[in-house]
Amino acid sequence: MNFMKTLVAASLLAASTVPVRAVDISGAGSTFVYPILAKWADSYKKETGSGVNYQSIGSGGGIKQIQNRTVTFGASDMPLKPEELAKSGLVQFPAVVGGDVPVVNLEGLKSGDLKLDGDALAKIFLGDIKSWDDAAIAKLNPSANLPKQAIVVVHRSDGSGTTFIWTDYLSKVNADWKSKVGASTAVEWPAGIGAKGNEGVANNVANTKGAIGYVEYAYAKQNKMTSVNMINREGKSIAPSQASFQAAAANADWEKADHYFVILTEQPGAASWPITGSVFILIPVQPKDVEATNEALKFFAWAYSDKGDKLADELDYVAMPAKVTASIKKMWSTEIKGPDGKPLFTASN
Repeated sequence: MNFMKTLVAASLLAASTVPVRAVDISGAGSTFVYPILAKWADSYKKETGSGVNYQSIGSGGGIKQIQNRTVTFGASDMPLKPEELAKSGLVQFPAVVGGDVPVVNLEGLKSGDLKLDGDALAKIFLGDIKSWDDAAIAKLNPSANLPKQAIVVVHRSDGSGTTFIWTDYLSKVNADWKSKVGASTAVEWPAGIGAKGNEGVANNVANTKGAIGYVEYAYAKQNKMTSVNMINREGKSIAPSQASFQAAAANADWEKADHYFVILTEQPGAASWPITGSVFILIPVQPKDVEATNEALKFFAWAYSDKGDKLADELDYVAMPAKVTASIKKMWSTEIKGPDGKPLFTASN
């Protein structure tokens, strides 16, 4: 599947239930969330007539656009710290949980045939491990037929929350990565070639022999890419899946986290996928376009419904638990207000 850079959700679809006044909303940011946001927007358009114009430009761009108030909402895989939210006049809340997945282009190997631990993965992206038959990889894969082939690292070139999840994980499992590169939406890459968006990384890996890159799981699955199993902190070899993302998210205490600031990489649990993350939606506490923001809140409330959860499940994302979405809606009703000081979102919305 070739992902478009801009989504105008279902604008040509006829809908018998279109209301008298439909309101379109705009968003920008995370490519990690694009597959499920596209599904949500398409279904929401059919039900309400209101569309979502979403620019899949990476989390860094989405943060900048919402800070500049050029979109109704931003989407980022890197949560902003409470002080950053306060400075920008924003609230944030998690939308769904998913996972970053290492993907490779190695002839004769299928998904799950190759496994890596965090240290080996970090050394590959540091440029320290340069060939697929390196002793460190061979030790982890004694029965695999590893080629004597140069490793081509593919990474994001744009500011990306997917990169934040990836580099946060590498910083937790490799001291050299932490000290030399660190964790952020954009870093100084020690090795490899850059590509824009999950789409760009997926395309580059698919077209480059010996390549390894990282993409959100939906991109790997829909493009039928070869994924790598990871050895988690409990020493278990784990395949990326909705179940392993759910296992990683199981210990997260969203309601007690300050402004929902939760990072899900390297979580405990024998079944946990170690490179799990969440997508966060950013909305102004005092929006300029009240009507569009009100519609955005209705859209995300719909996304948290059984219909939205079902679509998330179909794309192997993990929907937010009901108690978390109840907490989020309560936050909306107390913190996001119009010029008159009244909340934009109430239970009746």
